[in-house]
Amino acid sequence: MKKILLSIITVIIIIVLFTVGILELTSSYKTSENINRNVPVQTRQQITIHASPEKLYHIMSDVNHWSVWHKDVQDPIMKEPFKKGNSFDWKSGGLTVHSTLHTAIPPYKIGWSGPAFGAFAIHNWTFVPEKNGYTQLIVEESMEGWLVSLLHKKFQTVLEQSLQVWLRNLKTEAEK
Repeated sequence: MKKILLSIITVIIIIVLFTVGILELTSSYKTSENINRNVPVQTRQQITIHASPEKLYHIMSDVNHWSVWHKDVQDPIMKEPFKKGNSFDWKSGGLTVHSTLHTAIPPYKIGWSGPAFGAFAIHNWTFVPEKNGYTQLIVEESMEGWLVSLLHKKFQTVLEQSLQVWLRNLKTEAEK
């Protein structure tokens, strides 16, 4: 009886692993400079920061130092100049992400997209100058993929919370 149960569990695990492998290999996503408004997970958040767009752009474009001021990011590595078409790698929430810049317009806009296990995200940051040295920062992100669709409520909650933390950490860093 134990051998039969072990055999059934082994077959189920193999089927699940095979299915996940097929989903990962056959998934394709459309890259865009705009977030995808037709996906299960998306958010738009904003914050006012007492810093210039130039300062915010400088902090955000210094990918290799993100983890110094934003502890939710681990091991950020960008080996090329911060410009459209170049890529960087980083970890967040246990996922390794390979992102490619689709927008780098100093000092007003930054955007990247990239895959992670079961997911694909488009992430945009817009820096809008305001009076008296303030900047309105608008961040938008969309996420799609088989894992995102399966766990969309969890992904939505985690995305919103993580961006709120990122914005607060950026504000703290920029207003030093």
